[in-house]
Amino acid sequence: LCDLANSGIKIMSHPNVQRRMGAKDALVKIKNLHCGLPDTEVYYTAECFREGFRKSIAFRPRVLKQNRGSQGEGIWICKLCSEEYCSRYGDRMADVDEMLELMEANDNHVEYHTVGEFLEFCVNGRTDKSGDWKSSGRGLYLEGGVDNGAMLVDQRFLPRIVEGEVRCLMVGPKMVSIVHKVPKAGGLSATLQSGAKYTHYEPDDDKFASLVNNFQADLPNIMASFGLSNEPLPLLWTADYIVDDDPDEEGKDKFYIGEFNCACVGITQQLNYSGIVAETAVGTCVEKMNG
Repeated sequence: LCDLANSGIKIMSHPNVQRRMGAKDALVKIKNLHCGLPDTEVYYTAECFREGFRKSIAFRPRVLKQNRGSQGEGIWICKLCSEEYCSRYGDRMADVDEMLELMEANDNHVEYHTVGEFLEFCVNGRTDKSGDWKSSGRGLYLEGGVDNGAMLVDQRFLPRIVEGEVRCLMVGPKMVSIVHKVPKAGGLSATLQSGAKYTHYEPDDDKFASLVNNFQADLPNIMASFGLSNEPLPLLWTADYIVDDDPDEEGKDKFYIGEFNCACVGITQQLNYSGIVAETAVGTCVEKMNG
């Protein structure tokens, strides 16, 4: 498809849209929008990771996500055992000997390692310097380099994830549904297979008015954030929000995006959206042909 697009053939949704929105570092590219966390970082090299993670974990608990893997493997919730966090991002660097509590999202197991051991495992895998690991993963999250999709995204952990995720289902620029996905008691996973409960809302429901208003304000800037200002929004895509601990100035909940999905969104159970999907697809193609 890239070759076809480069040859001048019009492609409704350019492959780069899926590549850039679907990659974990999408969260870094939106960090200055309403929906982004400003202290989100991405590491493409071991050197940047060793320095950046020591700064971020000294500020707040973190979620560290590898770009590859599935079902939560290589996604770690990281906390300082001492809970001695600095008040401003960048005020201090965690020492390599400080202890971490680490929970891996694939099975929610917990283990304890020093900052230095965690850095070593993530970069070089199981070595004499990384200690003994219970994880079924290999580490080596930067193996192969950025050209092969290797990266680590470092985002602030939002404890209210236990209350679930809020998924916005989009058809092009139009929000058609909101789904609140609440994990089974005691868990963090929001999949139906894990026992999560899904509640559907209309986009104009007052419960999520602040989320929707901020999202609508961000929409004109989302594609530009990925360097794709000349491309339309995907035909079918979702944005998954997590609620923040701190309310806004009016005491209302604040929400931040934890993930985009524009590669495998299905509506097999929502065939009532087929009309708007068709209209949006035709409209996008007409705009592309006339553009």
